[in-house]
Amino acid sequence: MDTSTEPLTNVLREKSKQALLLWLEGFREACCLHRVVVLCLRSKKLLIRTGQCFLLNGFIFLGSIFVLKSFVLPTLLWILPDQCSQFSSQEHCSGGSILKLYSFLRLGLIQLLYVFWFYPLYTFSLILSTIWYNDIAKYGFAAMGISGHTVLEPSKQNETSQNVKPERPTGLGGVVIGISEQVYSMLLLTFFFIEVYATGFIPYIGKAVNFLLLSWMYAYYCFEYKWNFSEVGLDKRLDFFESNWPFFAGFGSPCVLAIFFFSPLVSYGVMAILFPLFVLTATGSEAEDVISAKRRKWKGAGLWRLPIFYVADTLSIKVLSFLPFESQQVHDSKAL
Repeated sequence: MDTSTEPLTNVLREKSKQALLLWLEGFREACCLHRVVVLCLRSKKLLIRTGQCFLLNGFIFLGSIFVLKSFVLPTLLWILPDQCSQFSSQEHCSGGSILKLYSFLRLGLIQLLYVFWFYPLYTFSLILSTIWYNDIAKYGFAAMGISGHTVLEPSKQNETSQNVKPERPTGLGGVVIGISEQVYSMLLLTFFFIEVYATGFIPYIGKAVNFLLLSWMYAYYCFEYKWNFSEVGLDKRLDFFESNWPFFAGFGSPCVLAIFFFSPLVSYGVMAILFPLFVLTATGSEAEDVISAKRRKWKGAGLWRLPIFYVADTLSIKVLSFLPFESQQVHDSKAL
């Protein structure tokens, strides 16, 4: 019994060590924010877009929340007090009816402020930031001076050139496959986001699982821009991501740590500021070389592939099965 369990224990110990080292490498790569400064110095357009993103989400959005909590709410409490001791005459506080009225008025004014300012500002920021993130990634990619395609090593080290699959076709066929990939990717990430949200309600371990899945989600978002501009196929990027899951869990951890303990609106504002920085860090990252160096050091003995997107992938394919044309194009794109 000892002889049969000892090799398995050694393998698990070795794999755990490899996972920890890859996680630390990913965390270190995410913290290399000096790359943002380097890229912004190379590209004036990138500097302007990054500054606009900070101005909108940091100064205006978070600044509005700061003004609300620091000035508006205290002013409302001063005008519409919530304690009898704040009244000059205790007669006004008899029965507590005046306090209920003041509480109703305060709540109503705050809700009006949210409806006519914060929610429209949130929507405006979300739409505009999404456009700006793509511009930031594009300008950052151009500032890197990268030419050619990014090569992602397959999960199986014994794959040879005979197993290399053809590139995406050019012309209309390539455009259609590209659109299909975007539709599939949008569905995949939408279902994965729902999965992340649902894990937050699991008792006891929900927060930990939610943190891990959020780390993977933000890491994938950050690297997806780079892979899109490098024209990396969808199947290749998913294989690379799931085969090196500790690295991306480490890369996404600083993103989640920055927002995990804030309220939803504040978390959005903080992430809206930090996300483009992590996108640029991912763009300037040599993640493929770092992981390849680790694999060579381990003599090709990599980690097991973890099917992170299995549920989201299954649901996405199920939805696309109702659209025969889209389903076939996604199948063709994943075969490339």
